[in-house]
Amino acid sequence: MSTTKWTIDPTHSEVSFKVKHLVISTVTGYFKKFEGAVESTSEDFDGAAVSFSADIDSIDTNQKDRDNHLKSADFFDAENHPKLTFEGKIAKNGGDYKLVGNLTMRETTKEVELDVDFGGVAGDPYGQTKAGFEIEGKVNRKEFGLSWSAVTEAGSVVVSDQVRLILSIQLVKQA
Repeated sequence: MSTTKWTIDPTHSEVSFKVKHLVISTVTGYFKKFEGAVESTSEDFDGAAVSFSADIDSIDTNQKDRDNHLKSADFFDAENHPKLTFEGKIAKNGGDYKLVGNLTMRETTKEVELDVDFGGVAGDPYGQTKAGFEIEGKVNRKEFGLSWSAVTEAGSVVVSDQVRLILSIQLVKQA
């Protein structure tokens, strides 16, 4: 059985997260620098091995002070923990896909399970073969040591513990 290698096409991919602020609205952030690879032995990606990393310094929530706070020791501690990493496998069950593996932030590793929508495989105008995936799931930031917390005078939590991960990933097949 031959192995097909794929890498993330950063030009056609995005890695974002959403977190409730004050329980009344949602803040969206992005990792602007990331990389990843997939090794598959089947055309439907069942059992494919996935590796991924994102540079913490590339966090962008469209607000510099908030970005700096997220990079600080209160949250990601980018100076001492410059990358978020994931190692896992894609599992197909009927028509449903899951991405299951170990997510590491701040030297804390936890198993996570994310929902995957496999968009299919297509050729682009430049002769490259691409595969598309939409990936979503939730993690509890405090389980990874991102434990900063504050409460308003009225008792509202400033930042939710639950963080939604939303990844739109396009892979390019390696020759």
